[in-house]
Amino acid sequence: MFRATCQIDFCYGHRLLDYAGKCRHLHGHNGRAVISVAVDKLDDRGMVFDFTDIKRELGRWIDDNLDHRMVLCENDPAVPVLMELGEPVFVLTENPTAENIARLIANVASERGFPLESVQLWETPRCCAVYEATGGQMGEARPR
Repeated sequence: MFRATCQIDFCYGHRLLDYAGKCRHLHGHNGRAVISVAVDKLDDRGMVFDFTDIKRELGRWIDDNLDHRMVLCENDPAVPVLMELGEPVFVLTENPTAENIARLIANVASERGFPLESVQLWETPRCCAVYEATGGQMGEARPR
């Protein structure tokens, strides 16, 4: 098995519903998505996948949809208020945990044809959630 891994840094805000800790409040993170693709056989160039293609495709999607946006659950009462103010919001059908955001990025990678192995989403320099590709899909996400 061969693996290629790219790191994409971005900033986002969120809050968690039905949560008793600090993350119940609107706050932001300097996030890092670590995306790994894997294949059994290298291509004609001797590559798993060109790093530039991974960064361009997925980096652009992250930049257009998650970077400098509030990532919120569709049930969050802040969604209509922020949208009315013209603030950039990305709405998930589920709580915007690191786990769910990692799965969202994994789904986008798979939909774009990348042989995804896993996505790590680092919320802080010491804490990350990992989603390993198993074919599961998360609920619909809608960029706003």
